[in-house]
Amino acid sequence: MNIIRSEYLDRLITFKDKQLIKVVTGIRRCGKSTLFEIYQDYLISNNVTPDQIISINFEDYDYEELLEPKHLYEYIKSKIIIDKKMYVFLDEVQNVKDFHKVVDSLFIKKNIDLYITGSNAYMLSSDIATLISGRYVEIKMLPLSFKEYVLSTGNENELQRKYREYIEFSSFPYVLELNKNKKIIEDYLDGLLNTIILKDVVQRHKIADILMFKSILRFLFDNIGNQLSSKKIADTLTSNGRKIDSKTVEKYINALIESYVIYQANRYNIKGKEYLKTLEKYYVVDIGLRYALLGSSPYDTGHILENVIYLELIRRGYEVYVGKINDLEVDFVAMKENKIIYFQVAATTRDNQTLARELASLEKISDHYQKFILTLDDDPETNYNGIRKINALDWLLGKIQ
Repeated sequence: MNIIRSEYLDRLITFKDKQLIKVVTGIRRCGKSTLFEIYQDYLISNNVTPDQIISINFEDYDYEELLEPKHLYEYIKSKIIIDKKMYVFLDEVQNVKDFHKVVDSLFIKKNIDLYITGSNAYMLSSDIATLISGRYVEIKMLPLSFKEYVLSTGNENELQRKYREYIEFSSFPYVLELNKNKKIIEDYLDGLLNTIILKDVVQRHKIADILMFKSILRFLFDNIGNQLSSKKIADTLTSNGRKIDSKTVEKYINALIESYVIYQANRYNIKGKEYLKTLEKYYVVDIGLRYALLGSSPYDTGHILENVIYLELIRRGYEVYVGKINDLEVDFVAMKENKIIYFQVAATTRDNQTLARELASLEKISDHYQKFILTLDDDPETNYNGIRKINALDWLLGKIQ
């Protein structure tokens, strides 16, 4: 089942024929290759002929010889039609040694419109980003949003049930083909996670102690939405009999961030308007992967919802921070251009004490930006002196702005 990933497709169409390298980044199997296929269909339906498209997926063994940059460049050159616009797609290009040299050489050719993908942030590391600085636009891709998942079902009925499926079965697009078969889905996600760990983390970063690395991965997955530091993680693991120092923990976390497995939310002092460098929070790219790794770990409804909301804010183009206001915390401070929105996230606030706690930090913010409490309560919207309590699923579907 091919879902038209409209938000990403529209961005590719917007940048078509612009003198920029289109770089699509994101975790393996989030849909980058399918996006290219859909976009190529769009090109053909808009007067581009198949011989104007050169498409190479470097995960495909057929193209193994092209992992050598010189061979790759010569191959593409041989396919170029001089008097036509050529559309070149290089999928998982980080597998090519010194790929930026090929990308640079293709970019300067006037009749080439260049598109590349990668499953590791290494491809835009500082050195490489400097080499192609000002000449690329990055499109950050995630697995399916809740809205995309719901659209795949054909209607918006039974949203609570569909939300449970979304977090339990995974947001990776291919899972839709597996007919909600829990065992097959678990096997698929287990295999995907092992591939990511092996290819994108262990091999690239030359990690020797794989058992320790997996311990840290499990710890992060089990503590989504909790304030953490590399020292705190190291101390916890050491006290459990697995001795490790905070520098190693930091190295492993950075490797996971680079592979788009986890996302880090730093803290922001709302009153002082300053960014803080301690006690970050971490969120996983897909809750299904968390189930695959942790098995029957306690079902943490609140933190799972928080994770889903965090990823949706990233999708919508916000920079997302954890807010600090005096001695209280705001779950998310979402910033975009000159706009700020504050969010508290809770599974339910039907208990008066819980509601009071969620309102307390937002009430301390004196500016006039929007403030929301998002919950799974299926209640009408309520307004508390400008703080809007709304249903999280309606917000995820874009029904409430």
